[in-house]
Amino acid sequence: MERVRALPERASDTTAEQPWPLRLLAHNIGVYVDRMPALWVEAQLVSLDRRPGSGLAFLRLRDTDTDTSMQAVAPVRTVEAAGPGVREGARVVLRVQVRFHTGRGSLSLFVVLVRPVGEGELLARLEQLRRTLAGEGLFDASRKRPLPFLPGTVGLVCGRGSAAERDVVDNARRRWPAVRVEVREVAVQGPLAVQQVSDAVRELDAHPDVDVVVVARGGGSTEDLLPFSNESLLRVVAACTTPVVSAIGHEVDTPLLDLVADVRASTPTDAARRVVPDAAAERAVVGQAHERARAVVRRRVERERAALADLRARPALRDLRGLFEQRVAALADLRTRGRAAARRGLERRSESLAATLAHLRALSPGATLARGYAVVRRDDGHVVTSSAQAPPGSGLRVDLADGRLDVVVADAPAPGTATTSPSTAPTARSAP
Repeated sequence: MERVRALPERASDTTAEQPWPLRLLAHNIGVYVDRMPALWVEAQLVSLDRRPGSGLAFLRLRDTDTDTSMQAVAPVRTVEAAGPGVREGARVVLRVQVRFHTGRGSLSLFVVLVRPVGEGELLARLEQLRRTLAGEGLFDASRKRPLPFLPGTVGLVCGRGSAAERDVVDNARRRWPAVRVEVREVAVQGPLAVQQVSDAVRELDAHPDVDVVVVARGGGSTEDLLPFSNESLLRVVAACTTPVVSAIGHEVDTPLLDLVADVRASTPTDAARRVVPDAAAERAVVGQAHERARAVVRRRVERERAALADLRARPALRDLRGLFEQRVAALADLRTRGRAAARRGLERRSESLAATLAHLRALSPGATLARGYAVVRRDDGHVVTSSAQAPPGSGLRVDLADGRLDVVVADAPAPGTATTSPSTAPTARSAP
């Protein structure tokens, strides 16, 4: 008879040589799960399927922050006893017993008691989340980005075929016909809203042509608007580099998205007014500015004309012909005095020049020659000052007042005298 192999008692004692059979693992998990006491959990009710004839309702539960989901089963009477607040999309708290099905190796929850989360409790949790995010600075005005004056493309996240989409698109194009709208239609309530809105915001934020993102939906109950107070969605919006406008519900609705977004609009229609300028209003502003500029120029011209008229009214400018004649007379007088001064200056200069010429003539050798004196030079140009310098036969040049004589010395003169031969025929010529 084959001996039965002993199996490890604890999971930590298993080895490759001594593993647990899968059935033993399933059995041990079932034993461990069965020991768990019943507990309370909170979740969002994604779907509720009542099976006629079975007396059971099958629930799909989801954690809105992490997208974790599980199946649960509850008696129909337990669900009906909770009232109309237990419906798809509602947040509920459940008293559950965890069960493990060894045959298929899966976990399920058996619902013992279920009740909807009250609005007061929801508001308290939202207030706690608001304080947490405010402490992190997500609501600070310093991180708010200004809206562009004229966006080329507006990104719009809204419900499928919703009135909010029509309000934003129609009003934006009515105000500025050339504006482009990049629309992303998503679920705006229920279990899929948070993920789809977050994905659409990320996509539009990364779009190169989108200058501003608008998240819009119409009004609703507190539960309907809960996705727009979801922490994961709020952090997606806070991380955007493109300005985000929150247009959720009506004026009285205050989801936390209004605090995280860069601009809060009271309604989708108000969002269109805030995002896109009114072309007619802008034209009116330009026209008013043009009129103000024209008025300023007109007043300046009038002031200058008045100043010019005041100048022309002054006595000095009233009779321009008389002023011109005065200037002409003054100019003629200046010209006459200038000519007289120039004439007197010339006369003084002429007299001075005549005196200087007379003085020069008195000192000039020519004046001496005119009185009968002569200058005797040898052929080499030296002036003869002694008879010893002119031996007989030497040629001399005699400079007179009106010319020059060339003579030849005929005889040696006696000391102190100089004679020339009568037969000498001197050549007379004018001095050069």
